[in-house]
Amino acid sequence: MYSQAEENYLKTIYTLEKEFGNEVSTNLIAGKIKTKASSVTDMLKKLANKDLVVYKKYQGVYLTELGRLSALEVIRKHRLWECFLVQKLQFNWDEVHDIAEQLEHVKSEALINKLDAFLKFPKLDPHGDPIPDAHGRTILNKTVSISDMKIGSAGVFVGVRDSSSSFLKYLNKKNLALGDKIKVIDIEPFDSSYHIETKTHRLVITSNVAENLCLKNVK
Repeated sequence: MYSQAEENYLKTIYTLEKEFGNEVSTNLIAGKIKTKASSVTDMLKKLANKDLVVYKKYQGVYLTELGRLSALEVIRKHRLWECFLVQKLQFNWDEVHDIAEQLEHVKSEALINKLDAFLKFPKLDPHGDPIPDAHGRTILNKTVSISDMKIGSAGVFVGVRDSSSSFLKYLNKKNLALGDKIKVIDIEPFDSSYHIETKTHRLVITSNVAENLCLKNVK
């Protein structure tokens, strides 16, 4: 059993490892959690004493196998709760992150396993992120961002790299949803904005937005 703060740190380190590789710096963690580097150092020492991380002063930290599995357990709960909130309680996909942040710390393994079965063992959450199973395994969800696509290429919108409420609300305004087929019509040389087309409409998105939209089956 770990505290809520410890679980949040494990999840944060896991996310940063996926993005930047091993040896995550304390400053990087502090920026993500929005706290002081000295506070991060204190927590990393506690996690190291529990064999959840390997911490090297002035070098950084990485998860042990126990730490990785513990982080994946929290992520599994978070994403299953997001599925439940969207599928069963009809929350919008931009409303569920903060609620799931609270629910992910429920300790009952039996409850989470029953929730998984009740939802028919979903593989992806409402934002297109893979859901770890009870053993920490996830499906390989190979995607391409629109910013890596060429003019004339098209694929199915299956996920976002930025799952913040503000970004998801922006996509709602632009009438973009998971499952849409998106085609790149043009790329503006001046500002690298993208002209894209769905089944229902055309629109222009910035390069930053394009980088955060993930597609699969791109041709």
